[in-house]
Amino acid sequence: MEKFTKIRAVAAPLPITNVDTDMIISQEHLRTIERTGLGKHAFSNIRYDEDGSENEDFVLNKPAYRSAEILIAGDNFGCGSSREHAPWALMDLGLRCVIAPSFADIFYGNCFKNGLLPIKLPQAIVDDLMKDAENGANAVFTIDLENLEITRPDGEVISFEVDGFRQHCMINGFDDIGLTMEKGEKISEFEAKQKAEQPWLYR
Repeated sequence: MEKFTKIRAVAAPLPITNVDTDMIISQEHLRTIERTGLGKHAFSNIRYDEDGSENEDFVLNKPAYRSAEILIAGDNFGCGSSREHAPWALMDLGLRCVIAPSFADIFYGNCFKNGLLPIKLPQAIVDDLMKDAENGANAVFTIDLENLEITRPDGEVISFEVDGFRQHCMINGFDDIGLTMEKGEKISEFEAKQKAEQPWLYR
């Protein structure tokens, strides 16, 4: 998993509440277990017109936001089914952080496991950040996970909270497999001891 320490990037405003995982990536694109290649399908129902051309009104299709790595979103982001493809698609689209007043629990957990940082903030603060993000290419934020700080375009610093264990995992790039491998030396010691004491298990 890619490490997340600090990013400085444009934020795109998506003032829609109850963005569900089917809106993030619809079910016909769930046939793969690969984490790459899904970005082109992210938000496909609102990102593209019926003929497959880009919807010019969709925020991430606008020139100022094509390189956005941060999404300022509405309440209850990621609700609906528990598909892990949703954070995969957002990551493959180039997003590294989503800021919203609240997230669906399963989606919230899946984000941390895949390197996408979800930040919960009070509605009033998200509203202010949404207004910042509406300034296009000038909507540059800094997200500092180590110090749990967001720096707005005007320089104001806002603190946020993240569970300490999840913070540790994202800063070090540890997904579930990475966490296991972090204990590789102790696992090897255990296996060597067990092999010596119970050799029949290894025949």
